Amino acid sequence: MRIIAGEWRGRRLASVGKGDPGAHLRPTTDRVRESLFNMLAGGRFGDPFEGAVVLDLFAGTGALGLEALSRGALSATFVENGRVGQRLIRENVKTLDCSDRASVIGADATRLPAGAPCSLVFLDPPYGKGLGARALEVARTQGWIGAEALIVWEESAPQVAPEGYAALEARRYGDTHVTVLRSR
Repeated sequence: MRIIAGEWRGRRLASVGKGDPGAHLRPTTDRVRESLFNMLAGGRFGDPFEGAVVLDLFAGTGALGLEALSRGALSATFVENGRVGQRLIRENVKTLDCSDRASVIGADATRLPAGAPCSLVFLDPPYGKGLGARALEVARTQGWIGAEALIVWEESAPQVAPEGYAALEARRYGDTHVTVLRSR
């Protein structure tokens, strides 16, 4: 795994190989991540990275939030409850020397503490378990979802926009479906 573009373009990230099923780690491949970020940067959503405050739920290795930091986000909060994932995120933050812009919350994404509003949210729950909708609801209730926040939701199927969100786009990359929402 590597950073695709921006300040840290080409920098390698800690890898879990094909994933760690025991820790529910299923890293987004470089190809899917590159397609996803190209779609986001394509102009339809403005510049979602420059100055963004990022929330990376079910962060795994942190690759999505770190890519956003590389492309101009101000800060990123990574939420991961697995010890392996937390270790990988901390290792990646150290490798990229961005601890002043990154924080890790070792918690279940469906049981978040109160937080500050974010403008860009990555949601990559374990597929098919219904955890994404629950995590999004809790994030909003706990103050993490800012007005007009852009939500990027990866799942095994396209997702219906929950109440309070507008569906903007849905794309399929192999077995990954990305649904882009905007909070209202």
